[in-house]
Amino acid sequence: MVKKKVQEFSKNIFMKKLNKIPALFLSGVLLLVLTASCTKYTNGSGVANNNNNDFSLANINLQVYNLPKDSLNQVERNSLLFTREEEKLARDVYVAMYSKWGVNIFSNISGSEQTHMDAVLILLNRYNIADPAGVPGVFTNTTLQSLYTQLVQQGSKSIADAYRVGATIEDLDIYDIESSIAGIDNKDILWVYASLTKGSRNHLRSYYRNIVAIGSAYTPQYISQSQFDAIINGPMETGY
Repeated sequence: MVKKKVQEFSKNIFMKKLNKIPALFLSGVLLLVLTASCTKYTNGSGVANNNNNDFSLANINLQVYNLPKDSLNQVERNSLLFTREEEKLARDVYVAMYSKWGVNIFSNISGSEQTHMDAVLILLNRYNIADPAGVPGVFTNTTLQSLYTQLVQQGSKSIADAYRVGATIEDLDIYDIESSIAGIDNKDILWVYASLTKGSRNHLRSYYRNIVAIGSAYTPQYISQSQFDAIINGPMETGY
C-alpha cells in the first residue's frame, strides 16, 4: 500500500511538473516526434523499429536547447548520472540477449536504448557533467554492475527468461524515473524523462506480447499491478 501511494504521488508530481512546459512548445515537440516516427516499421517481433535515430537525436537536441538551462541541484545531477547508466544497462543486457538468442526484439530495442542513452548524454553535455558510461557490460554504479550480471545470467536460461528480463528492465526504468522526479524542476530534464518513460512503456508492451505469445507470464516487480495493466492494455505510443 505504501509503495503504491509513493508511485501514484511520484506520477502526479511528474505530470504537474511536465504541465509547466508551455503548451505551444509541447505541440511543436509532438509534431517533430511524429515526423521522426514516420520512418518506423514493425517486424515479426511486434516491436516498432526506429530507422532514423540521427534525425530523432537532432530533434531531441533542438528541443532540449530550446528549453531554459536552469541551475542544477544535486538531486538532478545524481539522477542524470544514474539514468545514463541505467539506460546503458538496458542496452547492454539486450545486446547480450540478442547474442545469446538471436531474436530481433533484443536487437531492435537495444537500438532504442542507445537513443535513450544519447538523449541523457545531451543533458550531461549541456550541464558539463562527465559521462559515467564506459565499455559494454561495465558500470560505474556498483548496484547497476551487479544487476547487469544477474540479469544476463537469468536471461541466458531460456527465451522466456530473456523476455521476462526485458520486461523487468522496462518495469524498473519506469519506476526509477517516476520516483526520481520529486527533486527535479528543470524543464529540459523533465521533457527527456517523459520521453524515456514513453519509450519504456512501449518496450514493456513489446516484451509482454512476446511473453504471452509463448504461453508464459510476467508479474510487475516495481510498478503497481494497476499501472502495469494500464500500460499493456494501452496502444503503442509515438516517440522514441
